[in-house]
Amino acid sequence: MTQMILEGYDWFRAFHILSVIAWMAGLLYLPRLYVYHCTATPGGELDETLKKQETGLLKIIMNPAMIAAWVFGAFLIWSNMERAGGWEIFLGWAWVAKFVLISIMTGLHHVLALRYKHFQAGTNDWPHIRYRFLNEAPFITAILIVLIAVVALK
Repeated sequence: MTQMILEGYDWFRAFHILSVIAWMAGLLYLPRLYVYHCTATPGGELDETLKKQETGLLKIIMNPAMIAAWVFGAFLIWSNMERAGGWEIFLGWAWVAKFVLISIMTGLHHVLALRYKHFQAGTNDWPHIRYRFLNEAPFITAILIVLIAVVALK
């Protein structure tokens, strides 16, 4: 099994990157849909259209992409650990910071999923400006994650 993980490293990395791209697309687009949804009349045509778009984005793209990003990321960690001969390489500040930032990204995903339930039930109580700010958080977090992954982790 370990040899298979090591041999599949480039495939895991490719699928991890693709998963993160899909996840990020959703994290950036869903709050934008929520901004528009705040102005929709409950039960109206726009309200129903946005509910369908939000459902597809969250359930068909974002949730599977988040899970895949975590799974392929775990395979990458495992293969790096096998190459380096132990967990010691993951104890530096950069690995801890990256894990914290990825956890924040996952938390943002769950906040958006919770807000999805409010929109579906017609009980959204947040103003559009909050979603505008929430729209920026995943990108700022992604910038930090990429900088750590590319510059600090070699």
